[in-house]
Amino acid sequence: MLLSPGAWLVASCALGAFLLVIGQRCAGIALALLGTLGIVAVMIFPFDQWALAPLENRFPSSLDTPRYGGIVVLGGALETGLTQDRKRVSLNSAAERLVDFVALARTYPGARLVFTGGPMPNRANGPPEALGARALFESLGLPAERVTFESQSRTTHENAVLTYALINPTPGQTWLLVTSASHMPRAIGAFRKAGWNVIAYPVGYKTFVNSQLRATRGFGERMALLDLAAHEWIGLLFYRLTGRGNELFPAP
Repeated sequence: MLLSPGAWLVASCALGAFLLVIGQRCAGIALALLGTLGIVAVMIFPFDQWALAPLENRFPSSLDTPRYGGIVVLGGALETGLTQDRKRVSLNSAAERLVDFVALARTYPGARLVFTGGPMPNRANGPPEALGARALFESLGLPAERVTFESQSRTTHENAVLTYALINPTPGQTWLLVTSASHMPRAIGAFRKAGWNVIAYPVGYKTFVNSQLRATRGFGERMALLDLAAHEWIGLLFYRLTGRGNELFPAP
């Protein structure tokens, strides 16, 4: 949260107001003005699109191989807390990961299917996503027996490493990797580092091809998408610096 653009803009306004109250007029006006101008700029200009589009466009969505050894989908689409509390599967804005995974399972009936997702990082003792995914797949007509579930990973790095150890894919075998388009560069980097031969299948796009449609989004959604973009760009840098990926910005 400390690195998100939204948090910085709000903090700037709040700190500026506080400094004004305690008599620090110049510093208070400067910070409040900086935060306010930043908020207005996000309302006027499509910074969210500019920040997200390079991530989402990095890997094209295509199915060039007639057969795949397997299809692996990353967790992150289930609200595990709500699912546990309401006793029914609750999905978030990344739900297309699971919907497309079920569709791909039907398109490639001979492919091995894998879901990877454990407890959420902020709920270490909570239920793994794999439990909710199993129930969802069965409700959509995909037998859970067809899917291998990895239920310990809490990060993209762990998705790659733990699933590789579980599956031990055949050398030279091509796998299809399903995750959100903005998350795909970091996911590809982590899976390549772990030894997977994966082809990207990005889903859940948030950026428009037609720039005229950008004005349809409100300020709150724009700020959320800007924070998402910041999360991924910082994540790419962090993965490169910590050796969880071999490339700063993985490419096809």
